[in-house]
Amino acid sequence: MEAPEPIAKARASLWTGLLEYELPPHLIAQEPAARRGESRLMIVDRAAASVHHSTFQFIGQCLRPGDLLVANDTRVESARLHARRSTGGRVELLLLSFEDHGPARAMLKSSKTVAVGEILELDEGIRARVVAPVRKGRTELLFEGRTPAQVMQTVGAVPLPPYIQRGQGPTDVDSDRYQTVYARTGGSVAAPTAGLHFTPDLIAQLESAGVGFATLTLDVGPGTFQPVRGELDEHRMEAERCSVDAGLVERCDGVREQGGRVVAVGTTSVRALETAGRGAEGLSPYDGATDLFIKPGHEFRAIDALITNFHLPSSTLLSLVMAFAGEDLTRAAYTEAVESCYRFYSYGDAMLVV
Repeated sequence: MEAPEPIAKARASLWTGLLEYELPPHLIAQEPAARRGESRLMIVDRAAASVHHSTFQFIGQCLRPGDLLVANDTRVESARLHARRSTGGRVELLLLSFEDHGPARAMLKSSKTVAVGEILELDEGIRARVVAPVRKGRTELLFEGRTPAQVMQTVGAVPLPPYIQRGQGPTDVDSDRYQTVYARTGGSVAAPTAGLHFTPDLIAQLESAGVGFATLTLDVGPGTFQPVRGELDEHRMEAERCSVDAGLVERCDGVREQGGRVVAVGTTSVRALETAGRGAEGLSPYDGATDLFIKPGHEFRAIDALITNFHLPSSTLLSLVMAFAGEDLTRAAYTEAVESCYRFYSYGDAMLVV
C-alpha cells in the first residue's frame, strides 16, 4: 500500500459544475473485476485531506477492531423484459413492483406510443396487457396467468445500467456479479454496488479481526439514478422502501459508545441510516419509505465512514459523497481517480472515506 499523499487541488479542466465532471469513456467499467475483492481502492482521509491507493481485499488495513460495517442486503430482480407489439415493434420493460396480485408497475420504452389495452408478447408465450396510460415512460401491466416473479424467472434479465454497453447484453456472469454475496430480500432494480466488492472470505476475515458486519434493507428504484437538473434544493427523490431493525440500532449505538465507527457500505446504506437517525432520539428502528436527498450541508448523525464506488456526474449519489467528504476533497479525489485510471460506476473501483 502506497504512503499517503496530499491531494492536489482539483483542476478546473475536469469539473464543469458542482456535480458535473468530464469522464473519459474508456474509464467506465464494462465488466466486473476478474475476481471479487480485486478492484482498486482509494482511501480518502477527510481530516488529513490525503489519499492513498490500495486493493479492496486489503480494506481491513484501513479499519479498526470495534468498527461496524453496515451493508444493504437488497436483492436485484431480473426485472428487464423484452416484448413485441402486434405490429412487430419492440418494447423494452423494466418492472418496478413485484406483488403477486394486481397490476405491476413498469417503465416502458417504445419507438411509438403504446395504448391502454394493448397486448405485448414476450418469449415463452407470455402475454402482458397494458392497463394504464404511459406517462413519463411508466405504465402498469397485467400478465396473463403469471405473476411477475414467474415472468422474471422465465424470461427476465439482469437490469444492467445503460452505460454498460455490450452487444450480447447481460450474461450468466452478470447474474452472479451484479448481486452482492449477502443479498437476501428481493425488490431492487439496481445493485447497491459498493457491496459488490465483498466476498464471504473477506467478511469472515474482517469479523475475525474485530470488524463487525450487519445489514439493513433499502430497495433501490430508478429514482436513485434520476439526474439532478437545476438547483439542488429543487430536486425531489422518488421514495424507496427501507428497513432498519432494532437489532441493528442496538449494534450501532454500542459500537459508537465504545469508540468504534459505523462504516456505511454504499450510499443506499447511508440514506437508510440517516433516515432512521433523523428523529429527536437519534438512531431508531425504521420501516417505511424514504425520499431523503443528501446534499452538501447535510448533518450526518448515523455514520462515521463510507465505502462507495465512483459515481455518475449530476447524480444524487455524487451529491451524497460530496456532502460527506466535502466539495473540494471530492473533486480532488475524482481528479486523482481519473489521472490514475480508476474504473468508474457500477462495476468499477471503490473509495473509502474516513
